[in-house]
Amino acid sequence: MKTKVNQKSRRKFIHNIATLTAGVTVGSSKLWGAPAYLPNLLQTNASKGVQVGLITYSFRSLEDQSAEATLQYTLDSGANSVELMGRTAESFIGRPESKVNRRIFYRLMRKERKKTLTKDETKELAELKKQQKSFDKEIENWKKTRSIDDFSKLKKMYKAAGVEIYAFKPDYLLSKGNSDADINYAMQAGKMLGASHVTLELPKDPLHSLKLGQLAEKNGIKVAYHGHEQQHPHWWDTALEQSSHNAINLDLGHYTAAGNTDSIEFIQKQHQNILSMHVKDRQNPENGKKNLPFGQGDTPIKEVLKLMRDQNYTFAATVEYEYKTPEGSTVIKEIKKSIEYCKNALES
Repeated sequence: MKTKVNQKSRRKFIHNIATLTAGVTVGSSKLWGAPAYLPNLLQTNASKGVQVGLITYSFRSLEDQSAEATLQYTLDSGANSVELMGRTAESFIGRPESKVNRRIFYRLMRKERKKTLTKDETKELAELKKQQKSFDKEIENWKKTRSIDDFSKLKKMYKAAGVEIYAFKPDYLLSKGNSDADINYAMQAGKMLGASHVTLELPKDPLHSLKLGQLAEKNGIKVAYHGHEQQHPHWWDTALEQSSHNAINLDLGHYTAAGNTDSIEFIQKQHQNILSMHVKDRQNPENGKKNLPFGQGDTPIKEVLKLMRDQNYTFAATVEYEYKTPEGSTVIKEIKKSIEYCKNALES
């Protein structure tokens, strides 16, 4: 069931996209009929040959997580290509919305594992578990009737607004323990959205990355594996050896925070296996590993972007917003600054 905010967003976007497709003319300095909220229409997705995109996870703290609102956030941020989160995409095709407060639920689950729950917290957690169980059943019933064809409508809406979906992160759907049916569904959804690859964190079990690579080949899409501070130069070796459809979703910031100092050399060696790269600015271990505004950390963002430009590497640089929003600013403003930082680096 959709919230009132989501329903309002959908009605607004249906109206605006209808206006757009009916009135825009190409080849004129003026785009007649184009809504003012579409700043990226008909612009290139690349800056100096480098695709600077955005993962929609960056908008996680904003209230409305619908596909329509996420598209608006993307446009307001100055981006025109994205790695789209799975729950956002599935909300568009009717996935039920959870009423469980996940933040509280996960916090209490951690306390339960540590055996530090109070009596009141134990009671609260029991109620949340009951709600989660009910929601899980609701999802299972929805999965029986979901239509994967509706993802093509989502792609069309984003494309009409000038936004390309180059990667799809289908959250839980690719993890170990999922059925082949769910994994195939996630991969087919990514393909219908126009993504060249789906992303997830590299599984600890190599048998699962082998399975994903094999299913990706059958579905005509690739799987790019993401990492945090586990990343090191040989972290992806097994997965890459297992299948030509296994690839790398490098996180440049986490790679730096892990203590690696060979970002340039690693990218030069593996660029053909990298399908997208998350860009954030983190400090190295000696300086505290903090996430900071672009240009203030130790991550070699400028150097890597220039390498991509000069060597004509084709993978996307995906801005991921993770540092604390400064007082007086907003998430959208900070993401816009991050994107501009990347574009300015490519111009210098």
